[in-house]
Amino acid sequence: MEVFWDLAQVPDDFGTSAVTIGNFDGMHQGHQAVLARLAEAGRSRGMRSLAVTFDPHPRLVHAPDQPFELISGTEEKLAQMALTGIDGVLVQHYDLAFARQSPEQFVTGVLVEGLRAGLVAVGRDVQFGWQNSGDLATLRALGEKHGFEVVVIDDVGDGARFSSTGIRALLAEGDVAAAGRLLGRAHAVTGTVVPGDRRGRDLGFPTANLGGQVRGLVPADGVYAGWTMFGGDSRRHPSAISVGTNPTFEGVSRRVESHVIDRRDDDVMDFDVYGRTASVEFVERLRGQIAFSGLDALIAQMNEDVDRVREILAAQSPAP
Repeated sequence: MEVFWDLAQVPDDFGTSAVTIGNFDGMHQGHQAVLARLAEAGRSRGMRSLAVTFDPHPRLVHAPDQPFELISGTEEKLAQMALTGIDGVLVQHYDLAFARQSPEQFVTGVLVEGLRAGLVAVGRDVQFGWQNSGDLATLRALGEKHGFEVVVIDDVGDGARFSSTGIRALLAEGDVAAAGRLLGRAHAVTGTVVPGDRRGRDLGFPTANLGGQVRGLVPADGVYAGWTMFGGDSRRHPSAISVGTNPTFEGVSRRVESHVIDRRDDDVMDFDVYGRTASVEFVERLRGQIAFSGLDALIAQMNEDVDRVREILAAQSPAP
């Protein structure tokens, strides 16, 4: 899959394209089905299939003061889009100047002149152009004018089921299992491993701490079963993951900390992981954060958590 970061990067010989447009935040199963249908529609017509997505997300431009977190970063989104079989993605920079285009300006400049669209696939509730003034009827009229076919892709499932907004709400509640079912995979966040307080190592539960700008929506505080992958290492390590402020130690900084369980003597946590990229996948929430009365109670609970993580991950099928 080719990725273009500007219309000018699309080569003249890219050919006639079958295009769809969307934010595709999280690349859930509904998005996956739409892009797979686009790829098939393009192949059947001898066209290259291409999705137009936006960076930053339009909501961050139009309402910058309103809290809003993306489910996944651009890198993960593109990786998931590549799995659908489409030929290319245009990551269109989004700002107010771009947003102020009329529906016809957008269609003419981006779809017709930029991408040479022969087919445009959209949902029935499509809106585009300044203040969302363009709709399906507008697009069909412009298609007749400029010579491209408009194909309506009906909702996948029951429509409301596959929703980026709904997935964000589930993650905010800590229901990563339900979010994973809608995504079609475990929800993940990615960051750089940084030194922590080293309390976990002292207690017998060393952790990799994600610091800096964590990419992906961090779920609600709590303890989770999941997997950790480190950059340069193809293995997926079973992990007990903690999200929160470490209330037992009166912490104030919210963190994602991953403890690799059942590690061998030569396994990942026995060499320096500081500064390496780590991706943490959330499979199931065990419990919320608890402030314990002492270290003995904390250690006992951590041992119970590890046993539960082992059970949950062992029950996964197929085993990774």
